[in-house]
Amino acid sequence: MDEIITLSYGSGGKKTSQLIEEIILPPLANKELNLLSDGAILEIQSNKLAFSTDSFVVSPYFFPGGDIGKLAVCGTVNDLSVCGATPMYLSLSFIIEEGFKIDDLKKIVSSIAETAQKCNVKVVTGDTKVVEKGKGDGIFINTSGIGVIKYDFLGKDKIAEGDTVIVTGTVGDHGAAIMASRNKLVDEFTVKSDCAPLNELAELILLYGNKVKILRDPTRGGIATTLNEFVEGGHLSIELYEESIPINDETNSLCEILGIDPLYSANEGKILAIVDSSIADNLINDLHNSDYGKNAKIIGKVTKNYPAKVVLHTLLGGKRILSKLTGAQLPRIC
Repeated sequence: MDEIITLSYGSGGKKTSQLIEEIILPPLANKELNLLSDGAILEIQSNKLAFSTDSFVVSPYFFPGGDIGKLAVCGTVNDLSVCGATPMYLSLSFIIEEGFKIDDLKKIVSSIAETAQKCNVKVVTGDTKVVEKGKGDGIFINTSGIGVIKYDFLGKDKIAEGDTVIVTGTVGDHGAAIMASRNKLVDEFTVKSDCAPLNELAELILLYGNKVKILRDPTRGGIATTLNEFVEGGHLSIELYEESIPINDETNSLCEILGIDPLYSANEGKILAIVDSSIADNLINDLHNSDYGKNAKIIGKVTKNYPAKVVLHTLLGGKRILSKLTGAQLPRIC
């Protein structure tokens, strides 16, 4: 095996087979993937499935708190989980640039395998392409996922006046960690990405049944953009309280230096939930006893005061309209 990827690894011949059989397959091995067919034959007993796909182009591909492999699994698993599904199967496709280090690919595949095992999902099919040097920026990954719908009551049409807005932890950490790494500020700031699988956390929330109105993982555009998606085009509004929004001190300081609003900075390990106010306090207590919900907070409520808008009540006593993110505040963060 060479030390770097060459174009011959994408030829479909012996080098391609060697890459798959020696680097990619061993950490991910299972009976479906081991067949190395053009597609996986799966047995799924369900009346309703969730299907999601995502592509990951993060730069740099190793960052504080994770890497592109962990991110690729968590991203698709989390999208399925907040749909009310139990994630089961993933596809995995690599686009690798000529010159990419084999050792780095091994680390990424190992991270994929470790995260998939933690999420109790199988990688069952995939693809590998190699592009010329200068055409791929190292490595890009696509994952698609299938899950069985277990909780079939979520939707923004279920949101009602008086509902409570909850976030399961500190906001903006992933975007801040990527920018710290990209700008070589990791020695000055120890902020880490919150990249994490959310399937168990989503399950904990969804046990409250139809008192849970909608879940979302606020990735690109942060919590401000995601909350706008909940109320846009309707008659409801969301009012947030700045003093209640959990923000890591390191993340906040870094965002101030870079001119970034943490409310628009991406997360990769948090859930935004809108729930009936009657369960909010009990849910917060449950979240505080979970691995990824220790910093969960009630951050706002659903009202009719500002139709189709998200409004922040600031620490200074004023009000600020939070619109959707415009432009590319944080390019290439996932």
